[in-house]
Amino acid sequence: MGTPPAFPLPRTCPFAPPPDYARLRDGQPAFQVRLPTGALAWVVSRYADVRALLADPQVSADARHPSFPAMGVGERETAARNRPFIRTDPPDHTRIRRMLQAEFTARRVRDMVPGLTAFAESLVDEMIATGPPVDLVSVFANRMSTATVLNLMGVPTDNLEFFRDVTRISGGRGSTAEEAQAALGNMFRMFNELIDRRLTEPGEDLLSRLVVNHLATGAVNRQELMSTIGITIVAGRETTTSMIALGTAVLLENPDLVTALRADPALLGPTVEELLRLLSVADSIPLRVATADLDVGGVRVPAGDGLILLLAGANHDPGVFPDPERFDPHRTNRHHVAFGFGIHQCIGASLARAELEISYEVLLRRLPDLRLVVPVAELELRNDSATFGVEAMPVAW
Repeated sequence: MGTPPAFPLPRTCPFAPPPDYARLRDGQPAFQVRLPTGALAWVVSRYADVRALLADPQVSADARHPSFPAMGVGERETAARNRPFIRTDPPDHTRIRRMLQAEFTARRVRDMVPGLTAFAESLVDEMIATGPPVDLVSVFANRMSTATVLNLMGVPTDNLEFFRDVTRISGGRGSTAEEAQAALGNMFRMFNELIDRRLTEPGEDLLSRLVVNHLATGAVNRQELMSTIGITIVAGRETTTSMIALGTAVLLENPDLVTALRADPALLGPTVEELLRLLSVADSIPLRVATADLDVGGVRVPAGDGLILLLAGANHDPGVFPDPERFDPHRTNRHHVAFGFGIHQCIGASLARAELEISYEVLLRRLPDLRLVVPVAELELRNDSATFGVEAMPVAW
């Protein structure tokens, strides 16, 4: 096969996966690559294979495995030490996920919609008062996503940039284990103090319920609780920040659809699903290890080898989504894997969908002349992070 190519591959367009994904998908169902750490891993990009492996009990998400295919220098060590539940297997994963499940139901999210809408409106009020141009990532997308998950959890929202910095360092592929752990350590110290307060003075927030119902009863220990709070905040804010900004850019490049959305908000739901498929910002988050010899479309992946299950590759598989680079909210196939699949499917999917619908609706309604200040091709892409996005997105109206 020759020398394994380097991975990850950078995106060149914010609205599409790396061009080489199509070549990999057409060439072999599983393709061996070399990671920045020097380790080898298999990338899988066909829709059927990605879904099957995400649901396969012979595929492990445990970051403690020596072959866990971390792409950041300190990523495996940090994940193995802190053990966020997305990097664990049953029964630990089942126990922690069940603890959170009732908090992210569609009904709970519906109850949050009025508050989320009011907050989005207030952010646009501030944008208008400031005047253009502004960076949509910092003044709207980051604030909307971060404040939402912090308010849900009951964590103070007076320093939203702190959490953006923690995510940038802990999820940055160039960060060392020491740098990542130091950033997370600052966040965990804050959580530790909040947990102490909730043990004596519980409130109505999610953190209080987790402390009273699970920590105080011994169902989880303090380290597990802090890790769970951390990954819920970090993963929840980062992916939604990217989707709000990039999704808005896609919409602004499709003015006919914007006109249709303003006339019929019922189109927002299908539009959000297509944006999730098209952008697939969590592309390479599903990192796995084969615990048995696997047959991936006729390719043998030996037990103990690392696997990277490409969500963007699967969501741009032309055998499932014809003409996959085309943005088409009228697609009838909604079975994308932007939120993953199987037991590790994103627990906050309903909340993320609500945030996206509200963000797009409020921005397009309140700012009818909203436009990008620079061409899409000039946006600075963030290819060195676990979640794809743009560093900034200047807009005017």
